[in-house]
Amino acid sequence: MISLTAGSARVDIDEVHGGLIERLQVGGLDLLVPSEQHEHNYGAFPMAPWAGRIRNGVFMFDGVEHQLPINKAPHAIHGTVRNQRWTVQQESPTEAVWAVALADPWPFGGRVVQRARLTSNALELEMEVHAGDQSMPATCGWHPWWSRSLARGEPIELELHAASMYKRDDEGIPTGEFVTVQSPPWDDCFTDLHSPVAVLTWPGAATVTIESDCPCVVVFTEPEHAVCVEPQSGPPDAFNLEEPDVVEPGVPLVVHTRWEWTLTP
Repeated sequence: MISLTAGSARVDIDEVHGGLIERLQVGGLDLLVPSEQHEHNYGAFPMAPWAGRIRNGVFMFDGVEHQLPINKAPHAIHGTVRNQRWTVQQESPTEAVWAVALADPWPFGGRVVQRARLTSNALELEMEVHAGDQSMPATCGWHPWWSRSLARGEPIELELHAASMYKRDDEGIPTGEFVTVQSPPWDDCFTDLHSPVAVLTWPGAATVTIESDCPCVVVFTEPEHAVCVEPQSGPPDAFNLEEPDVVEPGVPLVVHTRWEWTLTP
């Protein structure tokens, strides 16, 4: 376990179980759902080398069809690295770097690197997806489970700054068409983002501002215990939906997000 601290902020990173951020605690408040509250859906896990669903786990690249394992029938979801053991490369009281190789069932090889920097009022994250000795498609991002409510204060409020959203079909996968932003509940992918991407407010407790250079964000408001705001380098099913990012050897896909907080006095 990697533990970072700065002021009243604490971040725990579990490099053994998926390289996820297990805890983000500020002023004694768990902004992300802690593991003791929910067995599976907690913290913030990395999504790579793809983010969201790949329809039926199938995609074509360079004229070759690839079949990924189905882990949310009938689709493949959220990549492979959240199920792998990562390796700590650097660690200090406020910064860390951890990495993992891309192996079977991903057919192309490569590796993923995460970087974190904690200050007293913000967590800065970076993710790199590197190719091995051949080019490959890739998307990546983060899947945080923000606490629906805190120990003090009212339930969470979400302010989203997006001008359009992907239309999705009955299986919850984008069709490639765009529509105007509709009212929640959401399990949707948004684009035409403005800065900040989103603001989360727990009245009487805390506010978190989310910034990212990712062109997409998936927002999932249906869980009773959490709200998910997921910066992603592309939409779900990007390998089939549009021209995906292609990572070349020596030229990684790199994305960032910054979560800045203030506590209510």
